[in-house]
Amino acid sequence: MRSHRAETFTRVIDAVFACNGGFLAAGDALTAPVGLTAAQWQVLGFLEDGPATAAEVARRRGLRRQSVQETVNRLLRNGMLDRLPNPADARAPLLVLTRQARAALRELGEAQVAWAEEIAAEVPAADLETTLRTLRRLREAVAQPRLL
Repeated sequence: MRSHRAETFTRVIDAVFACNGGFLAAGDALTAPVGLTAAQWQVLGFLEDGPATAAEVARRRGLRRQSVQETVNRLLRNGMLDRLPNPADARAPLLVLTRQARAALRELGEAQVAWAEEIAAEVPAADLETTLRTLRRLREAVAQPRLL
């Protein structure tokens, strides 16, 4: 029999999955006018901070490396990314944004801010801060190796 805490945690997981689906759908709607998907936007957004490998993007975003690599391949074909040699690992090139990708991200930034303002207005700021802290803590907890 599950404890109340375990039951509540399971409901949190269900709610996060439902939110994620909604966020991806909203991301796809926001990115469609610039010819991207939410998944592509996630990768490009990570690379705004500088070059990285596909494996680094996957690890930091909590995504499967294979999925990120498929997205990277589409972005390379569409002229949104370039590859640079990686001095640390010749087999894992560094990915960098192209001018086209930077322009798309600038355009998306404005639409995302408007969308975020609208959605965030429906939730008290203190609740958003608590949610952020809680999700960060849960991510740390699930990242720790455990026996299942």
